[in-house]
Amino acid sequence: MLGRWHHIAGLCAAGMILAACEEPVTSPRPEQRTAPKPAPVVQVEPSERSKELSSYYARVQQQLLTQGLLRTDGGGIDTPFSKRQLVENFIQIGVFNEFTLVDGLYTNARSEGRVQRWEKPVNISMQFGDAVTPEIRKQDRQTVANYARRLGRVTGNRVATTSGRGNFHVAVLTVDEIEAFGPQLMRLIPGLDAGIAAQITSMPRPIYCAVYAFSDADKPDSFHSAVAIIRAEHPDLLRRSCYHEEIAQGLGLSNDSPAARPSIFNDDDEFALLTRHDELLLQILYDKRLPLGATPREARPVIEVLASELLGGES
Repeated sequence: MLGRWHHIAGLCAAGMILAACEEPVTSPRPEQRTAPKPAPVVQVEPSERSKELSSYYARVQQQLLTQGLLRTDGGGIDTPFSKRQLVENFIQIGVFNEFTLVDGLYTNARSEGRVQRWEKPVNISMQFGDAVTPEIRKQDRQTVANYARRLGRVTGNRVATTSGRGNFHVAVLTVDEIEAFGPQLMRLIPGLDAGIAAQITSMPRPIYCAVYAFSDADKPDSFHSAVAIIRAEHPDLLRRSCYHEEIAQGLGLSNDSPAARPSIFNDDDEFALLTRHDELLLQILYDKRLPLGATPREARPVIEVLASELLGGES
């Protein structure tokens, strides 16, 4: 799930001029200082509602695995796809919107979109709610760091994690923390409409995770920030699946298609993790020959060429 909202922001920069003295001035050697110890992780007991959701999503994951879904193999000989299918899948996933902004709120109405992507480096910052254990925090930071490097190789754009303030915020929160996330969300995205913030923080149970990417009104097809919300109640594979889908969608593949296979951009839950097919979609999206802002009709001839180059002689 990906939403988009336009915001005009101004940024002022101050410069500093350093003047050198004609004669050097010596000063005492500063005392050695030890780096401050990191603040201890504060962990709290999840609420009863959160515990109930954890049990629910554990059952969901087990049911999907029992049905042979949530595959992690990336596709194989049982999931062939042609150049024609790759082109059509890209049109549906990369140049259509899964959700449409109507009267200030996102609706489930699918709509024709435009080619959108990041032109600046993507710096992913992660934050965890107080109920997330230190072990999961460490594990998931490594998972996302590895995935970011993979996305950087695939797209050719810089994608990396940062311990500082990023522009792609990933928040792993319990149901209670999601509902209370509005004020912080509005600090992360200055100027965000309160109604949109309220909609983002009221995820119904069937929504496992979500991402919203943002652009300025004067550059509506170039993202400058994004926020992904991941449920802390998910078991490991569902949580990892959310990272894969939401971060990739936040890069610009904003729709799903029931025809896409093997793909995480399909609501059938067959695949949990980014596939080779999905990597090709990202390569097409970030190829500079595909014009930013192109409509489906404008993009199709370019996508035809790019798909032929990527698949070569594959039918």
